[in-house]
Amino acid sequence: MLQRSILILIGLSLGSCDKKIDYNILEKKIISKFNDETGNFALAFKNLDDGKEILINENEIFHAASTMKTPVMIEFYKQLHQGKLSLEDTLQIKNEFKSIVDGTMYKLSEFDDSDKNTYNKLGQYYSINNLIYEMITISSNFATNILIEYIGANNVTKSMKEIGALNIDVLRGVEDIKAFELGLNNTTSAKDLLIIYEKLAKGKIINNESSATMIDILKDQKYDDIIPKYLPKNIEIANKTGMITGVHHDSGIVFLKDGRKYVIVLLSKNMSDMESGTEMMARISELIYKTLN
Repeated sequence: MLQRSILILIGLSLGSCDKKIDYNILEKKIISKFNDETGNFALAFKNLDDGKEILINENEIFHAASTMKTPVMIEFYKQLHQGKLSLEDTLQIKNEFKSIVDGTMYKLSEFDDSDKNTYNKLGQYYSINNLIYEMITISSNFATNILIEYIGANNVTKSMKEIGALNIDVLRGVEDIKAFELGLNNTTSAKDLLIIYEKLAKGKIINNESSATMIDILKDQKYDDIIPKYLPKNIEIANKTGMITGVHHDSGIVFLKDGRKYVIVLLSKNMSDMESGTEMMARISELIYKTLN
């Protein structure tokens, strides 16, 4: 009797491993959650284990907010691979940036930036390596603008097109108010962010080593209120968020303990309740994780 019970338990266990994921039901649940909130939302999900995707409003264009900082990092590692720069190269910290509209100068405010550290280094030289790390992990606007002025926003956009992310346009740095008022904004779509994160996960951005290094930086992300919020703390997540008024994004790779991984991108705009919308997207991330597990 004991032996039979053990066999039944083993059979149940094996059966659960072979259980097919119903992606249609999952997609309907996600759409229902989107419909419960006021705003525009998009999702791009891909299970890199079986290749299955869920795409909702995946080609809709969104203000990129800080999700564009991942493409900026990619461009730096591309130029590093080409021998154009070194991570140990240093850049002078100056709070002076040119508007893309007319070349007039503007400054960033530390009160509106998540990065307070770099502002204390005015006039000093700081390594590119540190600036990239702070741009991604604490979403430093100051570091981002310094880096973009060094490599050129047009080069970032060009590299994204070469990768296949056709709707990622990086026109400028952060807080260029003149450009913002004219609608000259950095843009993305959920599908395009899915493309770059899938390539990162597969070691196809530049090469395996460069992809792995960038993933390690993304894993140190300090903002965890969407994709990681309700996932187990021992799950590794390489993600980059973005937020401005009415907009909150998250995008990245989730690494499961059994070696499986998936890419998830959640974008939003025109949200009337930022807190409620953010919570909804965090619950979608949780729903996807639980469905796959």
